[in-house]
Amino acid sequence: MDSAVAADVVTHDALSGHFKIYQLKDGHRFSTDDLLVAWYTSVHARVPTHHKGRYLDLGSGVGSVSTAVAWRFPQMECVTVEAQPTSVALARRSVQENGLGERFDIREGDFREGVLDPEECFELITGSPPYFPLNAGIPAKNEQKRACRFEVRGDISDYCKVARQHLAPLGQFFSVFPLDPEHQRARVFASAQRAGLKVVRYRPVCLKEGKTPLLGVFEMMRIEDALAANLEYCVEESALIIRRLDGSVHPEYQAAKALIGFKS
Repeated sequence: MDSAVAADVVTHDALSGHFKIYQLKDGHRFSTDDLLVAWYTSVHARVPTHHKGRYLDLGSGVGSVSTAVAWRFPQMECVTVEAQPTSVALARRSVQENGLGERFDIREGDFREGVLDPEECFELITGSPPYFPLNAGIPAKNEQKRACRFEVRGDISDYCKVARQHLAPLGQFFSVFPLDPEHQRARVFASAQRAGLKVVRYRPVCLKEGKTPLLGVFEMMRIEDALAANLEYCVEESALIIRRLDGSVHPEYQAAKALIGFKS
């Protein structure tokens, strides 16, 4: 691991199946949002689970989404792009110890600035963009946390733009973003349209039964591909509930985590 990442500030945590990832104790750690993206990708991917294709994760952090997707699609070649050196170092160590070195190409840099070859195409792309403009609140002092929550290096529109540039024909882009307040939901659809993408389906997520859905997971395709596949209208699915009124994990969310091999 990078010498800048001291062993005593890192944890080694179970993720999917026998895969484990390294995370800072007091840094950005994988979350429900990451699991949701990996799960939604697994549910709606049009490629079979043993397809030998190419998969890209934008703004990949410590590799939580890409590791779960790699577990679900064991033949996929995985490319990840992350700008923060600490996160890249942690992800690289996790990949090696999980025996995934031959399948992963972990690239350090800003995905908006030429880290990807213009001709590279992927059948599946995921991205978990930061949610908030820099002026939306008090950014965390920890640089890793700040860049994951606030739009330090681009926003949902940048994720959509780059995904559009690198989607293979009939490829799919999966992401997560707030639905509440309404202007956040609107940003997803506007960003997709400007980039030449169409949101073909999304699913609201309620963190607790009876509450307003705060998040949504989205599937997007190139507009021309969506129309060719007769996906003219966006499908809004019923809300996924994380916890029931009594605080227990909802059975459907338990099943969602099990689908990507997450052991809780």
